[in-house]
Amino acid sequence: MKKVLFVFVTITALAISQMATAQKTIVDVAVGNEDFSTLVAALKAADLVGALQGDGPFTVFAPTNSAFGKIDSKTLNSLLEPKNKKALANILTYHVIPSKLMANDVVAALKKGKGKVDVKALNGQTLTVLSKNGKIWLKDQNGNYSEIVATDVKGSNGVIHVIDSVVMPK
Repeated sequence: MKKVLFVFVTITALAISQMATAQKTIVDVAVGNEDFSTLVAALKAADLVGALQGDGPFTVFAPTNSAFGKIDSKTLNSLLEPKNKKALANILTYHVIPSKLMANDVVAALKKGKGKVDVKALNGQTLTVLSKNGKIWLKDQNGNYSEIVATDVKGSNGVIHVIDSVVMPK
């Protein structure tokens, strides 16, 4: 009986440790979802993959491929060129908050802020999170809006909230 118990405990501990080490970073999660292939290509072009695989915690407002599709293709292709790496990195880091904000944290902050809260992005600029018509929106520094369409996609070093438009810094 002791031997069976020992084997059970050992297998359970091994399974738990495998699950813990198998948890993916937010970059790994994005790479594994075909709806983020443009985002992943942009992260690679801006040389930000390594940074977002770090310890974090990060909150990434991740534009889908269709969100990137709203940008003129000539402009998007230009941003992916090596000469525009700095501008692309500025745009992408505008989508990252250097802390982990789960959906319930955002909702609580919105209640406290009467439907509006500002968050500081990794590039140092501010994004405004708003509650409007029963939905949660991001407002960029240019006055453009992006709806948060899915929340709490967890990674080992943070969380992804999916947005339907790319937000642009000043």
